[in-house]
Amino acid sequence: MYTMRGADEKQGGVVWVISMEHGVPAEHPLRRIRDSTDRVLKELSPVLDAMYGKVGRPAVPPERLLKSMLLMALYTVRSERLFCGQLAYNLLFRWFLNMDIASDPFDASTFSKDRDRLLEHVAGQFFRQVVAAARSWGVMSDDHFTVGDTLIEAWTLLKSFKAKGRPDAAPPDDPGNPTVDVHGEERSNDTHE
Repeated sequence: MYTMRGADEKQGGVVWVISMEHGVPAEHPLRRIRDSTDRVLKELSPVLDAMYGKVGRPAVPPERLLKSMLLMALYTVRSERLFCGQLAYNLLFRWFLNMDIASDPFDASTFSKDRDRLLEHVAGQFFRQVVAAARSWGVMSDDHFTVGDTLIEAWTLLKSFKAKGRPDAAPPDDPGNPTVDVHGEERSNDTHE
């Protein structure tokens, strides 16, 4: 019987030799971002060299960690563990990080530990330079700001925790993230009933 339904053929054991560079479209926005971040990281290389010792177990390359944090922000990946899991199959992320297809993804706990060191020493400088480059291309605007709703929901939930045994007690207000009422006015958690 002849049908227009396509056949669900099983994948064979064929090995293809392809370049990941050819898998990313020439106009993909990550191409410009990768070029820019690679230039910034080249400038930061002496700072990164000074952060690491000559002996011990090799860390996750700091360039990859910083670029990973950028990918997590751009693609709203909410945790290091989720990001490390995506590295097992996301070829775009591997391409951006200059990883080959056979490399093992990062271990999430090692990623987090090494990331903390970078956040303390160099991440701010890296992100400021990347943002400056994006501004110079004219791809940033002060007219609007977009944040994934998952991040907003997670931040909001932090304010809703209540201590066990004290259901009526309001959580302490975070000075860096004050509670805001619907009119945009800051208010203290210890004053509402």
